[in-house]
Amino acid sequence: MIDKMEHVANGEAAMVAFGEALGRACAGRGVIFLEGDLGMGKTTLCRGILRAYGHQGAVKSPTYTLVEPYELGEYRLYHFDLYRLADPEELEYLGIRDYFADEDLCLVEWPARGEGWLPLPDLKVSIEVQGEGRRILCEAMTERGRRQLCALGSL
Repeated sequence: MIDKMEHVANGEAAMVAFGEALGRACAGRGVIFLEGDLGMGKTTLCRGILRAYGHQGAVKSPTYTLVEPYELGEYRLYHFDLYRLADPEELEYLGIRDYFADEDLCLVEWPARGEGWLPLPDLKVSIEVQGEGRRILCEAMTERGRRQLCALGSL
């Protein structure tokens, strides 16, 4: 089993394509933390993941609403953006625990802002600038995450 995987995406289309592959590898389940500075492509990666489940519309970062739910066929996906979270305890008022059911896929941008209130992620995805593109480092944090990385590596 692999614990880490690195990928370089040169351009928006490559980031979306990698997101689609990652989405397929997750099979609609798990928790993914997305880390990186502003403008690194976290939401673009989320768009690709959602496309893996048939979503064709726009994907906006839920900066003000904190969570955007997606019902896509048999799958429920939740896209969180915790950038504007003032205090991690606010997540309790949001009913955060209800979102992290085992049969759903949760994508969390800016997870450090919810520290102490979020579950352990299956995958931690870090994005940073590399040349003209982005370096994406995926790190498995659970057994499910390791299976997802193996599936991603075989796509």
